Amino acid sequence: MTAERFAPAALVDFAEQLFTAAGLEADKAGAIGKYLVEADLMGHTTHGLALAPWYLQSIADGVMGKSGQPDVLSDRGAAICWDGRRLPGAWLTAQAVALACERALAHGAATVVVGNSHHIGCLAAYLPEATARGLMISIASSSPSGAQVAPFGGLKGIYTPNPVAHGIPTPGDPILIDISASITTVNMSQRLTREGRKLDHAWLMDKAGNASNDPAVLADGGTLLPTGGLDHGQKGYGMALHAEVVTQGLAGYGRADAPKGTNAAMTVQVYDPAAFGGADAFLRQTGWLADACRSNPPRPGVEAVRLPGQAALHRRRTALAEGVVLYAGIMDGLRHAAATLHVAVPAAL
Repeated sequence: MTAERFAPAALVDFAEQLFTAAGLEADKAGAIGKYLVEADLMGHTTHGLALAPWYLQSIADGVMGKSGQPDVLSDRGAAICWDGRRLPGAWLTAQAVALACERALAHGAATVVVGNSHHIGCLAAYLPEATARGLMISIASSSPSGAQVAPFGGLKGIYTPNPVAHGIPTPGDPILIDISASITTVNMSQRLTREGRKLDHAWLMDKAGNASNDPAVLADGGTLLPTGGLDHGQKGYGMALHAEVVTQGLAGYGRADAPKGTNAAMTVQVYDPAAFGGADAFLRQTGWLADACRSNPPRPGVEAVRLPGQAALHRRRTALAEGVVLYAGIMDGLRHAAATLHVAVPAAL
């Protein structure tokens, strides 16, 4: 059977209607629709519309805030901190990126920290908002309501995968880096558990401290291994600690407060190269680096050396031109939600 393809714009409109019908304000529903579909366009299918049923349940349960604005805890021009009031993470992140870009153009660099947010989603989806303006951006996030990764050398989960993302303008496509402090993610492990599949490698640790490729160990006291695994996991451990502190620490709210229900924190940092060595000089350096990486001779079995984000941008362009194919089962869940909320499902192309 040929997989169904959908027009990306139709999926965004569909998701916006779902979340509006569920009670979100229009701008918040629109942000969720936009950035969930962006994740699917890039191929990050565990962080795209697959999250929509969970988000809708969060609204129904009162875990996700429906309306209003974040509380401004501090604003020093180039440094801003918000209490997100558990509003949708996609909307809060988009607002934070937009503000950080404007303030970076005024001050050279700007940082927006947001605590007490709902789930944020795919960090890579937000990066082009800054790189399209010639600005360099970094986003870090963590979730004080989760504890699926143990500190290196330990057995008990304390923190979450704690992803970080960096968008770097070049004379061509931007470099889009999106990595986490754990080797794999909770969402991917849960998907494989539902499908009765195992990971390609031993990226998990069971409750006794043994490496495992069986996602079922997570339901029995197991954890995600930090980036670097059992031998070099101190690298992911260090990344995770930094992400915890630069998000929850700077927000002043997080794991120490034991928040109930889904909770997230993020930090957005934006730099205007024009305020430093100059925009042209910046692009000369990043252009050289990008060219040097792509022209590097590939090792056996590798077709060509790629830059981070190169494949995602190719998938996005293809999906925009030909339609996006959602991961198996995602549309079934969306159809169920649409029937409940009396929203029309978009037709396949």
